Amino acid sequence: MSPRQANPRLRADLVEAAARLLAQEGPQALTTRRLASAVGASTTAVYTHFGGMDDLVRAMVHEGFARLDRRMSEVTPSGDAVADIAALGLAYHGNALEHRHLYGVMFGGVGFGGFSLTEEDRQHGRYTLEPVTRAVAAAMAAGRFHEGDARLVAHQMWIALHGLVTLELGGFLVPPYDAARCFAAQVHGLLVGAGDDPSAARRSLECLGLPVGAG
Repeated sequence: MSPRQANPRLRADLVEAAARLLAQEGPQALTTRRLASAVGASTTAVYTHFGGMDDLVRAMVHEGFARLDRRMSEVTPSGDAVADIAALGLAYHGNALEHRHLYGVMFGGVGFGGFSLTEEDRQHGRYTLEPVTRAVAAAMAAGRFHEGDARLVAHQMWIALHGLVTLELGGFLVPPYDAARCFAAQVHGLLVGAGDDPSAARRSLECLGLPVGAG
C-alpha cells in the first residue's frame, strides 16, 4: 500500500479555516483541535506548518495582504491615472468580498484574544498601498489632481474605502443606498476632492462601468 501523500493545500486550508473560525466564532474557537477537525488533519499539522497559534494568526494577516497585492497587481496603467485609481478601488473591494474572513483578520477587525501581533505585523500590509500612491502621483503629474503629498491622498482614499467595505461586509448598506451606489458616489467624491474635474472624473468612472448620477 503506497504511503498517504501530503495535501499540498494543507497550509492554505489551515489559514482559510482559521480565518473563518476567528471571524464567525471569535478567538475562543481558534484551537488546534477545532482547526485540525475543520480541515480533516491532525493537530500536529498546525505545529508542523506554523509552529504555534501566534504564527498562524500572523500567517493569516500576511496571506490576506498577499492576496490583496495579487488582485491589485492585475490593474495595469491604462493612460488614465484617475480611472486606474478607481480600478484599484474595485480590486480592493472585490478582494475583500472574496476573502471576507481574511479581510476581517488582516485589519484587526476581529479580536485576536490571547494571540499577539507585533507592530511590524500590523504595518506589514502597507506595501499594498504603493500602486495607489503611484497612480495618485500620475494623476497629479497629468494635472488631474492638485499637486501635493501623493501618499497622504492614497491614505485618505484607503481610509474611506475601508470604511465602505467594512459597512458592506457588516450588512449595513442596503437599497437604495447599497454598496454599488455608495461605492461609485464615494470614489467620485474622492477623485473630485483630490482636484479632478467632476465631469472628467465621471467619464473615467463610466469607462469602468461605474455610472455616477449628476446629483
